[in-house]
Amino acid sequence: MSKKFSTTTADYLDWEQMLNLIHKLYKDEKYKMSLLIALGCFWGLRISDLTALKWEQILNVDEITIIEKKTNKKRMISVNPQLKQHILDCYKKINPIGFQYVFVSQKKSVYTTQRINVMLKEIKATYKLTIRNFSSHSLRKTFGRQVFNRSGENSEMALIKLMEIFNHSNMGITKRYLGLKDEEIKEAYDLLKF
Repeated sequence: MSKKFSTTTADYLDWEQMLNLIHKLYKDEKYKMSLLIALGCFWGLRISDLTALKWEQILNVDEITIIEKKTNKKRMISVNPQLKQHILDCYKKINPIGFQYVFVSQKKSVYTTQRINVMLKEIKATYKLTIRNFSSHSLRKTFGRQVFNRSGENSEMALIKLMEIFNHSNMGITKRYLGLKDEEIKEAYDLLKF
């Protein structure tokens, strides 16, 4: 947990590390966290939108539509076939009889962002993750970095798409959000040889 009035920046997970983590959590019967990390990293939603998800929205569908809480904007998301199967597998294991929300605690209330962040820090320690600052926002950043990294020569087009998905007002904000500005500055210094 960060100190009062301090700012911490969430980091992103390496995609392969994230996929391995999802599988390990599932194997270790931590189905809700496996699903939370999968949905967060594949869909790039804010934690407030993830915790608002209901089973009926995400089960056996090829696409979901949500209204983002922060921006009040409509967002349509395609559901990857493997993710669709993971959702179904987790649903069967969780067996949420009587619960409509996906991320419900044992106390029968929807997880808070603070509780999720505590659980993610515990996961970081338990699974010895190399990520420095791991929080609920890391999931959204992991999505963004993977979209950007997979773009190859079309990095500018990827930034435009991410700017739209994240509802940023310009590409500079998206670059800063993904940590690209710092990398670009570092690369400028690294180009100089003695």
